[in-house]
Amino acid sequence: MKTLTKGFLLFLVLVLIGSEAFALKKIVKLGVSEPDAKIFLDGKLMGTGQLDVVVLSNTCVNIKIEKVGYLTEFITFCYKPNYAPPPKTYYVEMRKDDAFDATEATDMANIDIEIKTNKPEGEAWKLISQIITSYFDVIEVTDRETGYLRTAWVVQTFVQNTIRTRVIIKLGSSDPLAYKVKLISEESGQPQTSVKSDELFKEWDRILRKYKEVINEIQTRLTK
Repeated sequence: MKTLTKGFLLFLVLVLIGSEAFALKKIVKLGVSEPDAKIFLDGKLMGTGQLDVVVLSNTCVNIKIEKVGYLTEFITFCYKPNYAPPPKTYYVEMRKDDAFDATEATDMANIDIEIKTNKPEGEAWKLISQIITSYFDVIEVTDRETGYLRTAWVVQTFVQNTIRTRVIIKLGSSDPLAYKVKLISEESGQPQTSVKSDELFKEWDRILRKYKEVINEIQTRLTK
């Protein structure tokens, strides 16, 4: 009788361990709207588009989903007491990145572009000033004698990013007359970043579309 009881208890324990309530892990079938989106599990790239996410008992897993042109998605699944159990399936509909849509890639950002002109210095400087003030409201520094102009930063914030833009113009040479124009575009990778937080910004090879013609316009009008 004791042997039977022990056998029954062992059987009951094995059933409970194998049951949903006492499982040692959960598996979440994760699907993403973009089939080529990268899926990172606790910082490690595990696949694209879809993934079976294993969540061990008493642990949490952190998931990051990335694709260029889309907002980065973050998800956490926990299989712990006092937490909602991980779902059997989970679907992520990725959202368009509003900062990406408002900008375009360029090889003219963050580099000095020399523009030569045959115009007299006074006329050239007047043209430059007119063009810059048509794009930027605030000129931080302007000095015709040294041929230096710098706009204030213009900041635009997005859902997951902050972009700041400015133009710096320097005299390249007096004979022949030439100016170096630099359109600076930087991103912080997070929203609502203060313009003064220089350590959070880094150069970006994209520019806001409203500034995409500023260099071309200076070049065209100075070389007419």
